[in-house]
Amino acid sequence: MSERIVHPFPPIYNSESRILILGSFPSAASRAQEFYYSHPRNRFWPLLAALLEVRAPQTIEEKIHMLLNHHIALYDAVTACIITGSADASMQSIIPADLSSIFQEAPIQAVFANGTKAYEVCIKHIGISAIKLPSTSPANARFGFAELLDAWKQILPEAGLTH
Repeated sequence: MSERIVHPFPPIYNSESRILILGSFPSAASRAQEFYYSHPRNRFWPLLAALLEVRAPQTIEEKIHMLLNHHIALYDAVTACIITGSADASMQSIIPADLSSIFQEAPIQAVFANGTKAYEVCIKHIGISAIKLPSTSPANARFGFAELLDAWKQILPEAGLTH
């Protein structure tokens, strides 16, 4: 029998965060590294760096700085669940994230869901509207980097950025 796994690290945001990007739940690699999108083939960090026209961050500190410097908050839609490995499809007994502290402390203008599962949890479990973006996961082989870049460009105006 699988046991419930609790989200192992806090959200990233500050009082200037304008957009919130929500993943579904940390992958096994992210849980092991104790930070978001730690699987080496996940395209999240290179994608954001390309969108923001900055050097791709390497360390956790650089990643946090890049997010906060560009008014981006980051968390996951699920705070605890039963999951097999990293497969969103295997998630059971979902406990949705409580986003109230983020919304109270940051002037969030838009919420973006990184993939279908994050989007579904936002709509069905959290009760917030979100804009669904294609997942940056390596499991999403349907979208190449160029297609992801094009789809994710819509976060820029919401974050107060224009490129």
